[in-house]
Amino acid sequence: MQQSPQRRQLLLAASATGIATLLAACSSPPPASQAEAPAPAAPQDAAPDKVSAATTPRAYRRDAASHLYGKNGERIFKGRMPPLLYAVGVLQVEVDSRGQVISTSWMRAPRHAPEVMAEIERTVRQAAPFPAPVRMGRVTYTDTWLWHKSGRFQLDTLTEGQA
Repeated sequence: MQQSPQRRQLLLAASATGIATLLAACSSPPPASQAEAPAPAAPQDAAPDKVSAATTPRAYRRDAASHLYGKNGERIFKGRMPPLLYAVGVLQVEVDSRGQVISTSWMRAPRHAPEVMAEIERTVRQAAPFPAPVRMGRVTYTDTWLWHKSGRFQLDTLTEGQA
């Protein structure tokens, strides 16, 4: 039985691949000095990943809200909020030139729901670093948190409205 030239090339290529795979499996791992080391943690003074070109706190508020939505996508209430909400709070957030949260303060605290207050503050702090306000140096912005009883929320800046 005679093989066609194409079939012979295919068999040779398959054999070569099989042999290369076997040899790779038998080789020993590289010495520890050549193994990939985990990347060092970025120092606190490192340049921020994201920057904001906003020139006013109101303009920065949109960048901050988008950042918070990006970090909490699964927690955002989709669609129009119902007419009665579990909590509504107005929070002021101060952000330094690197996007780190310096402080938070309540302008209108949902005191009937202290667990919501704590969760909002935790959510803001865990979202840091925010986009660095490079044109303002540091910024204090204010946003209203619309909190549903399910634990999902919207920010007034990006709300889809209320029924």
